[in-house]
Amino acid sequence: MTMSSIKIECVLRENCWCGESPVWEEASNSLLFVDIPAKKVCRWDSLSRRVQRVILDAPVSSVALRQSGGYVATVGTKFCALNWEDQSAIFLATVDKDKKNNRFNDGKVDPTGRYFAANRRSVYKLEKEEQIPDGMCIDAEGKLWVACYNGGRVIRLDPETGKRLQTVKLPVDKTTSCCFGGKDYSEMYVTSAQDRMNPESLLQQPEAGGIFKITGLGVKGIPPYPYAG
Repeated sequence: MTMSSIKIECVLRENCWCGESPVWEEASNSLLFVDIPAKKVCRWDSLSRRVQRVILDAPVSSVALRQSGGYVATVGTKFCALNWEDQSAIFLATVDKDKKNNRFNDGKVDPTGRYFAANRRSVYKLEKEEQIPDGMCIDAEGKLWVACYNGGRVIRLDPETGKRLQTVKLPVDKTTSCCFGGKDYSEMYVTSAQDRMNPESLLQQPEAGGIFKITGLGVKGIPPYPYAG
């Protein structure tokens, strides 16, 4: 697959302070994602291109589908069930009650339906220009895609050898996470941030904090796993 066949489009200028946790919901042809410091979960309809938002009471670091319907999210140090219809969050569990100013940093559902969340993690030694590894996903061939914060790119890695297989550069520096979506999971969606960017940088990168769609990668993803609880 040649780089010339790859297309990158900013599908939503959401101006996220820190967009994260993109999840494709096949049933509604929608992309879910969060803006952590803005305390909001967003749902972008790819057909109408409209976005709906739910504002919560603490920084929300991840969102996931729920097998029984609706969604789950990590809000502050709590796991919550999210009812989109009435915009309510129902407490499920909490951790680190004794640690002030702490919060979850990210969360994912594993193949067995368990929802994992953590405050910090590390993966793969990146090259200097790739900066900080952030959110990631896996494609149908078992390869890892990693968004590089302050690196303005997503990279494809072989998780067995650590070899970098592909690099896709985006028009913003603060790329934060990625997922596959679309009708056959052949599209990649990338979240980004504009946190701590000065006015000059924002003029140079007006799409910072937006949601990007990448097509023409020549590889498909797999559907996200729903929380079984």
